[in-house]
Amino acid sequence: MQTKKTLCRFILAAAVSVAALPAFAQQNSASSDSVMIKKLFDNALTSQESYENLRYLTKNIGARLSGSPQAAAAVEWSKQVMDKMGLDRVYTQEVMVPYWVRGDKEIGRINNSKLIGSADVNILALGSSVGTGTQGLSAEVIEVKNFEELEKLGKRKVKGKIVFFNRPFDNTHVRTGAAYGGAVDQRGGGPVAAAKLGAVGVLVRSMTNDMQDVAHTGNTRYEEGVAKIPAAAISTKDAEKLSALLKDDENLKFFMRMTCETRPDVLSYNVIGEIKGSEKPDEIIVVGGHLDSWDVGEGAHDDGTGCVQSIEVLRLFKELGIKPKRTIRAVMYMNEENGLRGGRKYAEEAKAKGEKHVAALESDSGGFTPRGFGMDGDKAQLAKFTSWKPLLAPYGLHDLLAGGGGADIGPLKGQNNIALIGLIPDSQRYFDYHHTEIDTFETVNRREMQLGSASMAALVYLISEHGL
Repeated sequence: MQTKKTLCRFILAAAVSVAALPAFAQQNSASSDSVMIKKLFDNALTSQESYENLRYLTKNIGARLSGSPQAAAAVEWSKQVMDKMGLDRVYTQEVMVPYWVRGDKEIGRINNSKLIGSADVNILALGSSVGTGTQGLSAEVIEVKNFEELEKLGKRKVKGKIVFFNRPFDNTHVRTGAAYGGAVDQRGGGPVAAAKLGAVGVLVRSMTNDMQDVAHTGNTRYEEGVAKIPAAAISTKDAEKLSALLKDDENLKFFMRMTCETRPDVLSYNVIGEIKGSEKPDEIIVVGGHLDSWDVGEGAHDDGTGCVQSIEVLRLFKELGIKPKRTIRAVMYMNEENGLRGGRKYAEEAKAKGEKHVAALESDSGGFTPRGFGMDGDKAQLAKFTSWKPLLAPYGLHDLLAGGGGADIGPLKGQNNIALIGLIPDSQRYFDYHHTEIDTFETVNRREMQLGSASMAALVYLISEHGL
């Protein structure tokens, strides 16, 4: 009888132990992940390498608009940097890109009866804009806040004038990206809408929540069959000045001179480095930023930081001897700013080769303190993603949100149920510098940028270990 009782107790204890195994394994896995994430952050925060990479890219190469000699130099530089890291593979991917040239420094000038002479203002030609000709363009100005106002004016009031789109950011948005999204349509679609009504030129209030003398460029679009008219951004302070003067003098004239032009397409490259997965090499995790930048400033926050952070992810894995289960690729995309051809080319080739991408992570919101990530994925992917919050929150990564991604990884959407992820840095200062001459190396805080690198590496590690 005693033997039977002892046997029952043994069987019961064994059953309890077996039932506890999954929970124990899960706890042990979380502990192991926590240790590795700490190592990634420790290494990133004590290394100078990514910051020195950014210094070289911005100071030695500088502005890198697609098709330019500087863009070509950036391609060669990023390939050399990754070649020296001892990765499993480093290669380039051909892509034909547009080559738009700004030309002479732009001239913007207000002429009206309320001024003694004229007032010079700060303007920048929008990317892809046509020029005014060397003689410049002078015309009366008509101000609108949106496309509806423009349509109501009609051809009779718009023809022969410069349309001034003056819709500001909605600064009630805490996330400044939402304010940008609510205003940027006037930059992208303004010239076409104005040209359809007979306008001869366009001015667009700069895309920033700050009140500045600095003008912000950015790409615009033309439409087949619609006249191409010159388009420029005007600084927010000068937009306020022009608006105030228009209230007193509806007949004031604006002079603009821009010698920009689009030249024939140029052969360029995406640059790709990878570490092969040890268990599932056919499952690919992409991390990347765009190598090109606007031709003013140094392209530090947009998107030098995203590029060096992506390279840093690979360095951290190599430095710490981490053998990822899945293949990790760092992609330096070309031509995000005025064409997105690099992102499209990468997605086209991935599809043609039948590659299986499980996740793509993009850093293209500046090198500021990371707050978390946004993911575009299905319910199961989002559940797995948010389950990692206890591991990431100690490093300030509290925002694991539904909805995210990035422009360059966007073309991958729909391939193999891929999850698209965007790094979310603190957004309050980004649009101070975005697309301007003041987007320089000095505006990047080393530790903030390094925290972003480590955050990306931590998430890539978790996806590589556990999948989505």
